[in-house]
Amino acid sequence: MPTSITAFSYASAALAFLLFSVLVLTGWRQRPDQRPHQRVLATASLLTVLWGAVMASATVVPWAPWVLHGAEWLRNAAWTSVLLAMLGLWQRGARTFQASLAVYGAMLLASLLAQQLPAGLAFHVLAIGRLGMAVLGMLLVEQLYRDRSVQVRWAMKFICLGLGALFAYDFYLYSDMLLLRELDPELWAARGLVNALIVPLLAISLLRRASWPAQLAVSRRVAFHSAALLGSAVYLLAMSMAAYYLRFVGGTWGGLMQLAFLFGATFLLAGVLFSGSFRAWLKVFISKHFYRYNYDYREEWLAFTRTLSATGPNLGERTISALAELVESQGGALWIRREQRFEPLASWHVQAQQASEPADSGFCQLMESKQWLVEVAAHHLHDPEVPLPPWLLAFPKAWLVVPLLLQGRLAGFVVLMASRSEVKLNWEVLDLLKIAGTQAASYLTQQEADNALMLARQFDSFNRLSTFVVHDLKNLVAQLSLMTANAEKHADNPEFQRDMMETVTLSVQKMKLMLQKLSRTASPERATAQDLGQLLAQAVALKAAFEPKPTLQLADAGLKVLAEGERLERVLGHLIQNAIEATPRDGKVCVRLARDGDSVLVAVADTGTGMSEEFIRERLFKPFDSTKSAGMGIGAFESREYIHQLGGTLQVRSTPEQGTTFTVSLPLYRQQTIEQAA
Repeated sequence: MPTSITAFSYASAALAFLLFSVLVLTGWRQRPDQRPHQRVLATASLLTVLWGAVMASATVVPWAPWVLHGAEWLRNAAWTSVLLAMLGLWQRGARTFQASLAVYGAMLLASLLAQQLPAGLAFHVLAIGRLGMAVLGMLLVEQLYRDRSVQVRWAMKFICLGLGALFAYDFYLYSDMLLLRELDPELWAARGLVNALIVPLLAISLLRRASWPAQLAVSRRVAFHSAALLGSAVYLLAMSMAAYYLRFVGGTWGGLMQLAFLFGATFLLAGVLFSGSFRAWLKVFISKHFYRYNYDYREEWLAFTRTLSATGPNLGERTISALAELVESQGGALWIRREQRFEPLASWHVQAQQASEPADSGFCQLMESKQWLVEVAAHHLHDPEVPLPPWLLAFPKAWLVVPLLLQGRLAGFVVLMASRSEVKLNWEVLDLLKIAGTQAASYLTQQEADNALMLARQFDSFNRLSTFVVHDLKNLVAQLSLMTANAEKHADNPEFQRDMMETVTLSVQKMKLMLQKLSRTASPERATAQDLGQLLAQAVALKAAFEPKPTLQLADAGLKVLAEGERLERVLGHLIQNAIEATPRDGKVCVRLARDGDSVLVAVADTGTGMSEEFIRERLFKPFDSTKSAGMGIGAFESREYIHQLGGTLQVRSTPEQGTTFTVSLPLYRQQTIEQAA
């Protein structure tokens, strides 16, 4: 390429930017109050004039290499400063400016040291350094334009196009140079003219700069992705230099060492980028050092609400994950209020919990009255007289307990595991978790209300069904009454006797079918002390004709509970009947009675088909949901409800194809305790 063409190209760039500098300095078509970033724009433009003049004169004047490198560095640094100023990062915090200064300082140092390196290695150092400056510039242009409003984009698009073209051409030039290991003279000569052609774009944007925002708000999402992309680019450039150095000094093994090193470096980068801990650390680092507040409340609240309001089941798990994402927690579990206890409802990335907590315990009362979050790592509450529950201390990696308060009432609480990165529990984090807990409580309470309403409607439908059944029973009673009245008149008639037997048989069969559709309603009975051993013996005796025949084991005799005898026997009989029906004839069904402190334990174990955890959680105790063709699906529900009314618990442990164990725990009846309470 003739030197005159190269000189003309860069001289054109110098002349074009000189004219642009005059427009900026004179405030072309702008009032004094409509000239944002005038100084930094003028400085960048004048340094580009200097750069163009040096490059144009280099065709006839043998400038020292450091002069050419310095002109390149000043021109790139100047336009990078323009982008930083327009992003408002200089005012946002000194750390960002220092980080950018460190990048350019490292590149300048690399350019100076390149003169002391072998020619091949120096070539790659310079190419990679200039390529890095181009990548940084394109990232800042992309960040400047992304997520801007329509008005701001209208004002900024031409300067973004111009500076984007400037850095993009440099990226193409030095990528080609690095790939082919030589500088293309035609691309180098055309570079000055390309820079001159972007001046009209900058001039058009200059006319619209009254609409430029004095300080743009860069979202955390943009900062996160830009930081990750910039870090990846710098890392890959550094690894490329190290790989080339290995090739340079490796001799015969150089090529193999270079490929192995690049593969390992790329694999390591992928692992870091997909690491949840790294992503959490980067988010916290960006929020802590580049923003006044730790959270972008609009984004956080949209994401939180979107998670809770998503369609489908598992609201409990979504609640835990939404709260955990706010503080980068690894997982947690949710407890919800049921009557006078808080029972585990769901878990996320942690083993399902079994322990429940009384609603009147000091732990729950303190969270409800004070509306405090509990930091488990401190091993005590704000009130030293209230200890932490033992199950909470045994919770794996327990970190924080978030109360779910609604209208001053504790609707539940979430136990969060430790965060992936260090999160300081300042007032901002605590306030955000409190308001998020209130929002989650409203969703969970709404779900509980919907379930209760659905259950009430199901019972209403059941009552309507019973009305029709009673009507059919009345018809049968009338038919049997008429037949009884005619029995005396036709008692000796064999044909009448056959018809009567057939009618009675059909009536009995029909009534049995109707009774199978209805649950047995217990007659009003007063709760009294019941010998649980005798009740179990009666229940087992009634099932003696079935196969497999259930067996009874009494570890302790004379254990009594306060309950309605007939209803409790029906509940226990239902559990035994279910165990028999789920077990093959050659299997075993065992009923065991034992004392456990102040409680009585009844275990009904079988070696049947078993149940999955999902079936136990979603369907076992759901009313009107049965796997039996003639079942109504309210037996297990009624059993659990009545046991809870007695102050006990019903737990299920089952393994598919191995068997199931139902464990009923009831308070032990003591006459002396009752008399003292009276």
